[in-house]
Amino acid sequence: MKFLMFSWFDIAKAAELAQLGDKLAETPGRKVLASYICLGQTLPGVPPNTMSGVSIADFESNEAMAAAVYPMALAGANVWAVPVLEMKVGGAATTEKKYRK
Repeated sequence: MKFLMFSWFDIAKAAELAQLGDKLAETPGRKVLASYICLGQTLPGVPPNTMSGVSIADFESNEAMAAAVYPMALAGANVWAVPVLEMKVGGAATTEKKYRK
């Protein structure tokens, strides 16, 4: 299942979390499709000196997600995982109709 992953962390933790992210890159059951670090304030209320990450990841199971997210949380990152529904460009109405039932 695909998830939009948001993460926030104090900039002082950036080096530690980057190393951890490299280590977690090979987590079985997880495929990161895109990953970005935002260089500005991503949402209102995010404290100064906070780095924000946004990624799209495909997880095979809850256990695979926990194996990737839990170590990041222990290292000081706040992580949100939002399930997403993939919709084909030009096919949103067909997808919506399928799930309306």
